[in-house]
Amino acid sequence: MAGFRTHIAVSSGLGVVYGAAAVQPLGFPSEAGLLAALLTAVGGMLPDIDSDTGVPMREMSHLTSVLVPLMLLPRLIPLDLTRETLLAVLLIAYVSVRFFMTYIFRRFTVHRGMFHSIPAMLIAGLAVYLAYGGPDRPLRWLLATGVMLGFLSHLLLDEIFAVDWRGLVPRLKPSAGSALKLYSRSYFATAFCYLLLGGLLYLTLLDHVHGAD
Repeated sequence: MAGFRTHIAVSSGLGVVYGAAAVQPLGFPSEAGLLAALLTAVGGMLPDIDSDTGVPMREMSHLTSVLVPLMLLPRLIPLDLTRETLLAVLLIAYVSVRFFMTYIFRRFTVHRGMFHSIPAMLIAGLAVYLAYGGPDRPLRWLLATGVMLGFLSHLLLDEIFAVDWRGLVPRLKPSAGSALKLYSRSYFATAFCYLLLGGLLYLTLLDHVHGAD
């Protein structure tokens, strides 16, 4: 499979292209293009959060625990919370992701399981869309799509590196097909993934319905 540095390099390059396209020709502000580029780069590292040990798990747990509170800010600021309450909510979000969510991933996921899948890619995108609140839906979809593009680049690279190109006839490695998948051998993991995806799709639909009112 592709190494962690390879995933970072590819998703970062893809982020630069995507962020530039967001500004021109799509017409988003430059700061929106920069944020989209960064989220695309992060999306390319997200699938490796299911690694039990090593650099991928450590780096992604740190990065995600910082990114999630920042993504929640657009939803929290309109609530007119006191400074102390806002800081408390952000700190709770950080601790929850940094420790609780990290424990959940280590305890209940396996590397190249359902977090390496197309449904997981959609979950990541919808989670970003819902977390980044506000009336500017084109911007929210821009960011969500960036995360999904980066996520997809990771899955594609894993499949490309699952082919042994040496020799006259390329051969598939045992890991072939384990990244770009719709289900896994675990019925529980597959069912949970689709239940989560369905819940996020429902919340996204509600968001659009309420926004149209």
